[in-house]
Amino acid sequence: MERLKPNKTAALRAAFPVTVPVMTGYLCLGMAFGVLMKTNGYGALWSGLMSLLCFAGSMQFVTITLLTAVFDPLQAFLLSVMVNARHIFYGLAVLDKYKGLGKARGFLIFALTDESFSLVSSVEPPAGVERKDFYFWLSLLNYLYWVGGSVLGGLAGSLITFDTTGMDFALTALFVVLFIEQLKKKENRAAGLAGAACAAAALAVFGADNLVIPAMVLILLTLLGGRKKQWF
Repeated sequence: MERLKPNKTAALRAAFPVTVPVMTGYLCLGMAFGVLMKTNGYGALWSGLMSLLCFAGSMQFVTITLLTAVFDPLQAFLLSVMVNARHIFYGLAVLDKYKGLGKARGFLIFALTDESFSLVSSVEPPAGVERKDFYFWLSLLNYLYWVGGSVLGGLAGSLITFDTTGMDFALTALFVVLFIEQLKKKENRAAGLAGAACAAAALAVFGADNLVIPAMVLILLTLLGGRKKQWF
């Protein structure tokens, strides 16, 4: 096996410590996903394949429900759009950071999750480390954590005997933690609180089942308006 070049090794060493918090979350959440897949009749192979090809944590939990109910293509499409609509904003936010990264850009786009976006948007590569290599390793490590956790959960699922109801709430809990971490930085507070206010308004008007798309539209309009007035 060809050894990594020194600059690649430096990028890996720089990226790994940054991803440790994501590793702890992804391994636990991935295992929860794998266990839920197993308890619903799908083994470790299926949970591993879904994580490899889909890599969309929240949507993967939703997919379990779709797999165990009468299949409705339109419902599946609308759910996918609503659950993953936030990635439109992630993509727009990292256009400059991912510009000119060559072949690595395709994988970086595929691997852009909530947690990876949080790291990419707040952490800069250290001196002497190429931006492309740093972001590549950061994204690849997060990807491997999730896939590994999914497979481990699928393998351990046959040993789980307790009621697994509510395990999917672990993903919601992770989002709450990420939001709190963002609020710790003074420069992120205005945008974070504005986003929370938009979500609350959408919930009040449209209800819990239909709030995602309206909330995203409100957030987009708020951020665009705030950017013009230099609030964010």
